[in-house]
Amino acid sequence: MKKYCDEFGASQIDDDVQISKFALVFFESGYWNEAEKLEVEVMELRKRLLGPEHPDTLTSMACLATTYWQQGRWNEVEKLDVDVMELRMRILGAEHPDTLRSMANVAGIYRQQGRWNEAEKLDVDVMELRKRLLGAEHPHTLTSMASLSTTYFQQGRSNEAEKLQVDVMELRKRLLGAEHPQTLTSMSDLATTYREQGRWNEAEKLQVDVMDLRKRLLGAEHPDTLTSIANLATTYRKQGRWNEAEELEVGVMELRKRLLGAEHPDSLKSTANLASTYSKQGRWNEAEKLQVDVMEMSNRILGAEHPDTLTSMARLATTYGEQGRWNEAEKLEADVMELRKRLLGAEHPDTLSSMANLAVTYGQQGRLNEAEKLEVDVMELSMRLLGAEHPDTLSSMANLAVTYGQQGRLNEAEKLEVDVMELRKRLIGAEHPDTLTSMANLATTYREQGSWNEAEKLDDEIKQFKISQG
Repeated sequence: MKKYCDEFGASQIDDDVQISKFALVFFESGYWNEAEKLEVEVMELRKRLLGPEHPDTLTSMACLATTYWQQGRWNEVEKLDVDVMELRMRILGAEHPDTLRSMANVAGIYRQQGRWNEAEKLDVDVMELRKRLLGAEHPHTLTSMASLSTTYFQQGRSNEAEKLQVDVMELRKRLLGAEHPQTLTSMSDLATTYREQGRWNEAEKLQVDVMDLRKRLLGAEHPDTLTSIANLATTYRKQGRWNEAEELEVGVMELRKRLLGAEHPDSLKSTANLASTYSKQGRWNEAEKLQVDVMEMSNRILGAEHPDTLTSMARLATTYGEQGRWNEAEKLEADVMELRKRLLGAEHPDTLSSMANLAVTYGQQGRLNEAEKLEVDVMELSMRLLGAEHPDTLSSMANLAVTYGQQGRLNEAEKLEVDVMELRKRLIGAEHPDTLTSMANLATTYREQGSWNEAEKLDDEIKQFKISQG
């Protein structure tokens, strides 16, 4: 129960403790609707018997918010978490440990909603308060540093995220030991950042270390071990090492199906990961079959509007696009976009992503004006909401440049591509895969303009970078 409710502890009256235990079983088994019913019952009981401001009542509200989170009901999560935070601030004070946990929970839901500036402010407040109250090396302080690094990562500030993650990892190694579960988690977080920075070898090394340690300490079938195997497989996929990725993903999928059941959310995620690898291998029919299975099970188990269901629809649409089935891709992408607009809002990062996907399909269908309109909207929203240097903003600029090129507006395409290339060189380095992609796009535009020398110069730079990377 302590872990389940974000480490909130409480003394409990006899009647509700049994209900809470049943709710925990349902939650950990992925039966979130059943867990929700019991948690609502516990919360209402405590409100009636103990009062709406009793610490145990607030704990039950936090537990219910955790279940809403798994159901993807972000607005309901936010309302409960904000209510708990404000009540704790008033009753316990701004510096009470439970208040700080509530602030961290609200920061977490803001992250999920794409409200990264608001999340950052809360994360910084929690971290600074914990440093002052508990000390810079207290486990809760390190947890808040890790949370802030996650926010930095989602804001596209990977260098700042990396610095915090290295600090957390080194402190945990010294204070808790190299084999402590929290140390392994911090290693895994840092590896994810390395992967997104294109530092494949460093990411792989950390992930192999985490995987091997978890196998030895927890066993080959422990959920954390399977997560570390899945993370390593993702890195292999990003490197184009698809056979190695496939082997790991098949193993994870089969183990999760046997241990958790074929319909457990973690099993569905492993199936979706394997489908992504099949897509990269050009095995479209196999990818499609898995993606249809995931989409239908997600729809039935989690509901048609759950974020994971919408993600599965988007992935299937991408596979349809790769097969040249543009009409089927368009229908799914339009559905996802409209649902995300209604559920998350027109400015949520996931909504912008679905608009960008639909624009790509319009481009493939030759509907260039419709593609351009969507891409301009995405770019301008990304610039305003995420900032001109966020990775998603740069991707939107690159997508619009492609459409300008298809429209024969080569000078406009060139300007955007030069901006993207220069920004990526400065922000993530000249050798990052995304930077090399932007250089290749610009070289293509130069060739179409007849600027052969400029194109050749870029091609030579790309070759040299690839040779130096081995």
